[in-house]
Amino acid sequence: MAYEVTRPEEEWRRELSPEEFNVLRQAGTERPWTGELLGEKRQGTYACRACGQVLFTAETKFDSHCGWPSFYQPKAGDAVELIEDRSLGMVRTEVRCARCGSHLGHVFDDAPQTPTGDRYCMNSVSLTFQPEAGSA
Repeated sequence: MAYEVTRPEEEWRRELSPEEFNVLRQAGTERPWTGELLGEKRQGTYACRACGQVLFTAETKFDSHCGWPSFYQPKAGDAVELIEDRSLGMVRTEVRCARCGSHLGHVFDDAPQTPTGDRYCMNSVSLTFQPEAGSA
């Protein structure tokens, strides 16, 4: 797929920390319960750390008790792309930023308590958070 934002891997490596590069560009996973955005409760938006595209809003974030920030739907229908992932002997659905192709996490259909039934399980290191003005 052709992405709006493309860079050589060497440039991504220079722009991102080693952990960010591992997750965003090599489809790694941060350790559960360690991400800086896991406990974030303020209103605001979550964007791709690599390219800045807004991906999720705080309104769709929920505590799934899985160790990673979870959302029940992306901000816009075309903000993310879903890719079949058959790595690690499993069949999962990988979530990537539709603007730059960076790996964000995986989506699972195991959240019946949400309006969509989906759990977008994202790596904190793949996201940035922008609080709403006046959000405490």
